[in-house]
Amino acid sequence: MSTFYFLRMMLAQWLTVSSFLAITLTPVHAHEVSPTVADLALEKGQVRLDLRIALESFLAGIDLDAAEDTNDVPQAADYDSLRALAPDALENRLTEFAPQMLNDIVLNVDGAVIPLQISALDIPEVGDVELPRLSELTLSADAATDAKEMKLAWPDGYGTLILRQIGPENPYTGYISGGQTSPEMSVTGGEARGFFSVFAEYIPVGFDHILPKGLDHILFVLGLFFFSTALRPLLVQVTSFTLAHTVTLALGALGIVTVPGSIVEPIIAASIVYVAIENVFSNKMHAWRPVIIFVFGLLHGLGFASVLGEFGLPAGQFVAALIGFNIGVELGQLTVIALAFLAVGYWFGGKDWYRTRIAIPASLVIAAVGAYWFVERVFL
Repeated sequence: MSTFYFLRMMLAQWLTVSSFLAITLTPVHAHEVSPTVADLALEKGQVRLDLRIALESFLAGIDLDAAEDTNDVPQAADYDSLRALAPDALENRLTEFAPQMLNDIVLNVDGAVIPLQISALDIPEVGDVELPRLSELTLSADAATDAKEMKLAWPDGYGTLILRQIGPENPYTGYISGGQTSPEMSVTGGEARGFFSVFAEYIPVGFDHILPKGLDHILFVLGLFFFSTALRPLLVQVTSFTLAHTVTLALGALGIVTVPGSIVEPIIAASIVYVAIENVFSNKMHAWRPVIIFVFGLLHGLGFASVLGEFGLPAGQFVAALIGFNIGVELGQLTVIALAFLAVGYWFGGKDWYRTRIAIPASLVIAAVGAYWFVERVFL
């Protein structure tokens, strides 16, 4: 065995185990950055912008364009202290920050900038400080009664905005990043957006939920990958999982099936433990494994549906948005598998020691992470 080959093998083992150990140190209720959801309406000369917003992240000065988890930013301690503030105290902090926010968010009506002001605020009581607290903030402005078009500029550093126009028959719904400006929106509504336009817009939304934000889904897919290097078992597992979560994603998005997150999240963690432990004790595809993966996939689909619900679905283009989001999820899963294959499968998948030195240790770490998450989601 050459020195280069030996080093490459050791590097692959180190990456496989250490990367999952790093995930173990990440709290399961990671302070994942949530998008701001805004409903924009202009009626009878009055503009109303209703924001569902995590105020604490803005008040702490976090760059939401770059942040994925608020635990990993320099302002993490300030952010956590803000989330523990009572509503009145947080409102006082917002009063100090409001002039900057109102200056940063730019509303343009018929080519002229219209100054916004805060007209309503609803901050929930302090709950689980491990979870984001979403407040309802309403900004308003006066405009001409015969206004025809408007657009909204979302500032740099403010993260993702899901902008939904309220009122017209064919409203605008868009996914806007920090530093971007919405297209011109007709007050009376525009032409119905095409299927492929909406479809393409929701693909990155689904992909982003897997990479980089879906740690639990990533570990589940890696658990499928480390079961066997043969293509057929992987295809059977992935197909079973995909069919299942596609069904419940659609049912959940339609509101036909709803299961509380307090039930879904622990079962998702348990599914990670199951697939990983079976990897350790069996390398043969038993008939029950695809069935169990299908059942777990149903629960994962409900988890995806809850995320899609945060973004909202454009009126009249539910199917396009749903298919686009689901394909984005699938592309994310395939990317995880491809990266795992390039990291270890391509180099060592055919070796006699691959299972004992890479697949089993990786599966044990995945199982440990899943077990920790299950305990935390149920008891902590």
